[in-house]
Amino acid sequence: MQKPNVSKSPKWLPVGLPVMLCLLLFASILTVTILSSNIIYPQLIFRTTSSTVGISQDPFGFPHSLQNQISGLQRQMGILLEQLHGASPESEALTKFSDQLLHIAIALDKFVEALSGFYGSSPTGELHNYTAPKPNRFIGKKNFLGVESINPSVGLPCASMASNVDRFMSYKVYRTCPDDWDVAQKLMISGCDPLPRRRCFSKTPPRYSKPLPTNSSLWSQPSDINILWSHYKCKYYSCLVSNKTIGKRGFFKCSNCFDLSKRGWEIQMNKSTSAEFTIDDVLRMKPGEIRIGLDFSSTTGTFAALMKERNVTIASATLNLGAPFNEVIALRGLLPLYLSIDSRLPFFDNTLDIIHSTLFLDGWIGIELLQFVLFDWDRVLRPNGLLWVDRFFCKRDDLKMYLDEFSRLDYRKLLWRVVPKTDKMEDECYFSAVLEKPLRS
Repeated sequence: MQKPNVSKSPKWLPVGLPVMLCLLLFASILTVTILSSNIIYPQLIFRTTSSTVGISQDPFGFPHSLQNQISGLQRQMGILLEQLHGASPESEALTKFSDQLLHIAIALDKFVEALSGFYGSSPTGELHNYTAPKPNRFIGKKNFLGVESINPSVGLPCASMASNVDRFMSYKVYRTCPDDWDVAQKLMISGCDPLPRRRCFSKTPPRYSKPLPTNSSLWSQPSDINILWSHYKCKYYSCLVSNKTIGKRGFFKCSNCFDLSKRGWEIQMNKSTSAEFTIDDVLRMKPGEIRIGLDFSSTTGTFAALMKERNVTIASATLNLGAPFNEVIALRGLLPLYLSIDSRLPFFDNTLDIIHSTLFLDGWIGIELLQFVLFDWDRVLRPNGLLWVDRFFCKRDDLKMYLDEFSRLDYRKLLWRVVPKTDKMEDECYFSAVLEKPLRS
């Protein structure tokens, strides 16, 4: 009896190979798609009050994880192609599949070449020296933090501004740093925060004099010689407060914040026209409980000075937006916190008694950013701590949208006021509130 003629697959070609090839092909495309879809291509332009300064967006260093994944896929495809073309074709379908696999392999090569060109090279020079892991003195042993090496932190968007970060890191080690804090601030505002540390000495005012004692520094005008004026429009302090220099000072967010007096806090108590609350009214809500806090405003520290007179320690978070805000805060004997709006607050959870913000967060801010800011403030406020929103202003049509976001925090409303903003012809409103953080289990 003749055995039936059953065709056998060649030894080099398992019966399930077409299925395996399809799965491999699908996995390859899926892997490359997922990995490449997580790449961010930020496009940011920075402007100053005096000129337009572009921070160029340079390519990322090509991620090793993506490179290794694609290289592995290329090797597997190469082996399969060699097997397919090195044996006698058994069918037209298999030959056609082999050709299609070849085209995909070529396309994958081109994709890698394009990505490599976009991503560029890895950090070099002092930037590389900073970002490289720093092993402990005794190799292989963990330190008190529980790690064998320290990986210096740097903001993710720094990678998209490689040439500017490289310029910032171009200096002579153990020599005086370039006078380039304005470049550093532009990088910070664009998300390159934290910046890399540097191994050079900061430039100082050449004739720096000792600061005034605490009992007189709070309300005294700082000496001009204690400030480096090179990157400001004003070159002396009187320029910051003179009526003759209005519109030419280089800053605009607060018109009289360099006038170091208490006049701005002599508040009209007409509730129908004033959106302001007095410090004493707020402190009376928590007698003896408010000890430490944060002021996130365009400020020279006046709120912190008034709170200091009431035995409350306040850190003042601000940038040098066209004027020496941080220098003046420090010269008054107060604590400046040089921080951008997109940075996570450097405080632990549930630690601050109060957060105050005035004339900083307003109608310019998008809802998603506002949410991240508010939740970070909530993180650092202690239970029953106070969030003091002081004169948040926006278009009347946008008011409900913003009020809804503050209401979603589910804080208890201790004070709440909305009044028309009358200093401009536009239809705007002021909103002020003192809110109490609830206990959460």
